[in-house]
Amino acid sequence: MKQLISVLVENQSGVLSKISGLFARRGFNIDSLAVGVTEDKTVSRITMLADSGNSVAEQMEKQLNKLVPVIKVRTFEENEVVSKELALIKVSATNKNRGEIRDIVDMMHTRIIDMSTSTVTIEICDSPEKIDILQDMMRPFGIKEVARTGVVSLQKGSLNI
Repeated sequence: MKQLISVLVENQSGVLSKISGLFARRGFNIDSLAVGVTEDKTVSRITMLADSGNSVAEQMEKQLNKLVPVIKVRTFEENEVVSKELALIKVSATNKNRGEIRDIVDMMHTRIIDMSTSTVTIEICDSPEKIDILQDMMRPFGIKEVARTGVVSLQKGSLNI
């Protein structure tokens, strides 16, 4: 089961290392990780997607709360948050298949952000599942490179972490 963990931390060096070390020591894998400054420049939000059960998530939340630079921790179910991930996918392109690539890009509501004589770079901002679908659709053309940001999330409605 995937757990989304949102952590507000003091914006200082070494905090991410402490948090990832906590997961590593307990043998938990982080599937996705995104870090960025919040509306308050002294606070950063770390969003992690980890493969674990509910009891593991509760244990990790308690352990994270013990760390000094951690301000607040919340574990969310998928239906409680709005989540997006950004991906850039560079694909081999020829004059023969460029139209087909454009058709898929239009169908998936993404956009081409760079084009050369031999490649097309596509930008998609959507759920990880939709990004996986686009990657699968681009695979036959020959994927040259992929860069993904990791999931970022905010709680739905007027509540916040």
